[in-house]
Amino acid sequence: MSTTKAWRSAILHCIANPNEVGNDKAFEYFQDGLLVVKDGLISALGDAASLLASLDAEIEVEHHPDALIIPGFIDTHIHYPQSDMIASYGVQLLDWLNTYTFPEESKFADKDYASDVAERFLTELLRNGTTTALVFGTVHKQSVEAFFEAAEQRDLRMICGKVMMDRHAPEYLTDTPESSYQDSKALIETWHEKGRLHYAVTPRFAPTSTPEQLNQAGKLLSEFDNLYLHTHLSENVNECEWVQQLFPEAKNYLDVYDQHQLLSERSVFAHGIHLCDQEYQRLSDTGSAIAFCPTSNLFLGSGLFNLQKAEFHKVNVGMGTDVGGGTSFSMFSTLNEAYKVIQMQGQNLDPIKAFYLATLGGAKALRLEDKIGNLAVGSEADFVILDKTATPLLKTRLERSSTIQDTLFALMILADDRAIKSTFAMGQCVHQRD
Repeated sequence: MSTTKAWRSAILHCIANPNEVGNDKAFEYFQDGLLVVKDGLISALGDAASLLASLDAEIEVEHHPDALIIPGFIDTHIHYPQSDMIASYGVQLLDWLNTYTFPEESKFADKDYASDVAERFLTELLRNGTTTALVFGTVHKQSVEAFFEAAEQRDLRMICGKVMMDRHAPEYLTDTPESSYQDSKALIETWHEKGRLHYAVTPRFAPTSTPEQLNQAGKLLSEFDNLYLHTHLSENVNECEWVQQLFPEAKNYLDVYDQHQLLSERSVFAHGIHLCDQEYQRLSDTGSAIAFCPTSNLFLGSGLFNLQKAEFHKVNVGMGTDVGGGTSFSMFSTLNEAYKVIQMQGQNLDPIKAFYLATLGGAKALRLEDKIGNLAVGSEADFVILDKTATPLLKTRLERSSTIQDTLFALMILADDRAIKSTFAMGQCVHQRD
């Protein structure tokens, strides 16, 4: 049975990369807009005054006069098994993995434990307005099964993969080149492109995979269509030095992956802080993307991502919260920190560009811009209703905003999960604020 519903509010979405068309032409904004959804897809978007007249009288119109509707946020790098170890104190990347991450991930050998965390993880994402994410599982096959089962039940567009890790980790968390291939293949055959789900081949990072295992990752990518590759790249100075020691024949860190045919239009590399021009150019040439993860880069003392350099080389960039090294599920908090990272380098992050990175930019990084990331007619109806009166401070600040750009900037600095009034996936409410 066909169903149609409409939402009336201020509405904003990005329609292009501000770098390519300029900030003023990169978005559409309707001060009093109407979003019409039919059977989970957007069927109309525009000014309420013109669209309401043509709307069938029986169609329900939900009115939110003190709100702003935007596309659902897209998180291009996050670890669901690290949800419960967020805000762990005091070390940098490599020690952090050994001290906190590996012991926590060992618990995901238990499918029931993984299912519990997956449910809470997705609830937290939706509570923060994130409707799509590129997600790390653990080395355990059942960790990904649990995640996909939970995501399928909510009809979410999600991407996940089993970690491949056959060295430099505790024995209880390692697999082998062959077992990682077989487990990943079984997951791909069961879950990849089932409904709104996608699979990502997921070597943790170069130091924890032997060349033999990286070859198996490349083999998987060659055997199945439309798979993602999801891993880490040049996050920490000590990590980069370690990679050079382990792979002395590689020209640079990225070349380790390149030698195993792991770069493509569906390859997403988290961090990319300490890259040379040759690496940026190779990412660009292959259509690979970088996930910009400012809260974890600051929290773990990893460094400042050079967004300007990535954009100069025309590398696709999306935003990543990188929980649990990242310190918040909120894309508002992530953009807040991104603004400061850019400021520290003597530059500015325009609010239109920031929201582009968190929505359409993320969709382009994931090659899903025909489905999500904006509110164009035909797109999947994944969107968020923001409450501009969510807190007293936010309310009084936004009352003084005279432009949508200023409104967006205030939101990215002051808003948090309280501003998410409701979250929708395929036109169905999947989170409603109490």
